[in-house]
Amino acid sequence: MIFSKTFGYALRSVLYLAMLHEDKDRIQLDEIAVQLSVPRHFLGNVMKKLVKAGVINSMKGPYGGFYVNDRTNEFTLLQLKEFTGEVEDFDICVLRFRKCSSMNRCPMHNQVESLRGKWQELLASTSIGDLLKNSQPDFIKSISII
Repeated sequence: MIFSKTFGYALRSVLYLAMLHEDKDRIQLDEIAVQLSVPRHFLGNVMKKLVKAGVINSMKGPYGGFYVNDRTNEFTLLQLKEFTGEVEDFDICVLRFRKCSSMNRCPMHNQVESLRGKWQELLASTSIGDLLKNSQPDFIKSISII
């Protein structure tokens, strides 16, 4: 139940775009990668997934870049995990046993199962907008090098 790098990069990049959208219309991939200390190529693949899912928009060309849209703040963290292909985390055994299921339980299966459901509910009920609304004034400094 730990976030993957892919999900972390996706979430941080969307938050970065959302926090700067009033100051800048579009932000180029290079700037996002530098400010978030993320490998450019890897971030490019993540951003493509987010554009395809409609979380953010992009424009090509010298004045292009990525930007938020009217729906960006409505997306939940669970949806973001789905768009980045991270949902299978909920099915992986916390002890990494190969055959862990309700029929073949690992020693921690019962305790973790209830937490898993709560974790999934939390992600499904928390939106990008919620994170921005509840953020501290210097929140951008915690996700970037600004």
